[in-house]
Amino acid sequence: MTTNELEELIKDNLETFYQRRLQRLSKLKLKDTLSKKNPYLFRAIGVQDASDIVGGILQAYISSSDETIFGDAFFEPIALAVSGGSVSPSEGVDVAIESEDIYKAISVKSGPNIFNSSQSKRQSDEFDTLRRRLVKLHKKFDPILGSAYGRKNSQATKTRSYRILSGQSFWEELTGDCDFYLKLIELMRDYPQKHRLLFQEEYHKALNRFTKEFLDEFSTEDGSINWTKLTKFNSGTT
Repeated sequence: MTTNELEELIKDNLETFYQRRLQRLSKLKLKDTLSKKNPYLFRAIGVQDASDIVGGILQAYISSSDETIFGDAFFEPIALAVSGGSVSPSEGVDVAIESEDIYKAISVKSGPNIFNSSQSKRQSDEFDTLRRRLVKLHKKFDPILGSAYGRKNSQATKTRSYRILSGQSFWEELTGDCDFYLKLIELMRDYPQKHRLLFQEEYHKALNRFTKEFLDEFSTEDGSINWTKLTKFNSGTT
């Protein structure tokens, strides 16, 4: 893949990320998110402004949502495109790379700190299921959990059936290029700055819209936060 082709690939997948990011923000409902937040914590740290609560909710949502969307819309399709592999037919595996004697099964994740022990076991089980399905191929099975960034790298163990590769090591495994992980960020060029202006405009609209809704629903006549009403909404049975 040439530099121009890679830049175009990066641009296309950034556009997908930006579109999905805006869609998520436009569909966000204040009450859906507010029902999952801790009103006691807001009160305990002395929050008095509706905009502080709404702003905190929006920032937390965007941070969590962005990580998920970016993995799906950017890292996964790029990993598939540059690896020369194909979409895996197996659950829990994203990319399959097959040669004459090796079958690499790769699960692509954004970062290296996304698994607890039960999730790690599930990933092992998913790789093992695929391993059993492919036994008739008589090829070496090489399962990999790949993280698009980070430094966590390790071999398979007795309790974990797959290798872990992160950051530079992961992208080099896919492309053979030790500098590919740097090209990914350098070739974003100025596309993020162009998107940021549009997103900030929509973000402020959402902030204003949610602040008004919060004040209409959860404030007293003098403008104070009605903590009793908020807590009943969040945690009451009726």
